Amino acid sequence: MMRKIYLLFAGTLIALLGIAQTPHSLLWRISGKNIMRPSYLFGTMHVLCAADARLSDSLTAAIKNCDEIWFEIDLSDMAGMLGSMQYMQMNDSKRLSDLLKPDDYARVKAYFAKHMAMMPFTMLERFKPMLISALIEQQELDCETTDGMELRIMKESKTWHKPINGLETAEFQASLFDSIPYEEQARELVKSIDSSDQNKKMTQQLVRLYNQQDLDGIDSLSQQDDQGMSAYMDLLLYGRNRKWAKKLDGMLRKKSMLIAVGAAHLPGKGGVIALLRKEGYTVEPVQNQLTNGQVADVARPAR
Repeated sequence: MMRKIYLLFAGTLIALLGIAQTPHSLLWRISGKNIMRPSYLFGTMHVLCAADARLSDSLTAAIKNCDEIWFEIDLSDMAGMLGSMQYMQMNDSKRLSDLLKPDDYARVKAYFAKHMAMMPFTMLERFKPMLISALIEQQELDCETTDGMELRIMKESKTWHKPINGLETAEFQASLFDSIPYEEQARELVKSIDSSDQNKKMTQQLVRLYNQQDLDGIDSLSQQDDQGMSAYMDLLLYGRNRKWAKKLDGMLRKKSMLIAVGAAHLPGKGGVIALLRKEGYTVEPVQNQLTNGQVADVARPAR
């Protein structure tokens, strides 16, 4: 009870002090710095239950009106995507059984035997353990049919014949996990399996925050969720944000783009929103409610 009172008191103080909170929107309009036409930044969730993976009228309009779509990687390059499979494997022919004690390895193997719908365990033996953990997170969504916001955006973009591009390559993304000791990744994988009930609750909470378009909440939960990997947050998140902001600064004045990246990349001092503002752009939230109405006027930011 004392903790609840403290939290209520702290929340009241924050409100009274007027500490800025990020408006609830996943869609942001980029203007200023003498660019002729605005671009848009959208926070995605890579895998969702199909019922939650929907496009708002504002997002649909942004897709229609922009020149190009930019994801983290070029999802339209199927040959490149298939070729990247080799980079998902550990170097030096390492296998998961080389990294874990026999009892830990047995628990991981038993988990995948119970969840055969994911992927045969024999195919995962050489995968980088953090990529295996990502597969477990997908199972925690607890729905029969999944989809992703990038896939929905890409499908809509075909209607308007929009080019698809990537801020990074799949090879680069997979190589990030070579900078984190495989043994440490394997220990985190075992923790994920041993804490599957708790992780499932956190995943469900993340989906709720995403549906509420609460970027501050997503940022806070991401910090909690990645405590085991906190030493690598700059490698996995903030360092990439800085590179993206510099790259986008060179492109925003040439074309109108929809930049759709993982929602955790947007908020905070090291997020893409703040970094683009630091580059001199005006970045404003756009109303992004899901409705059955007409396409919204995306030129008008939310107030």
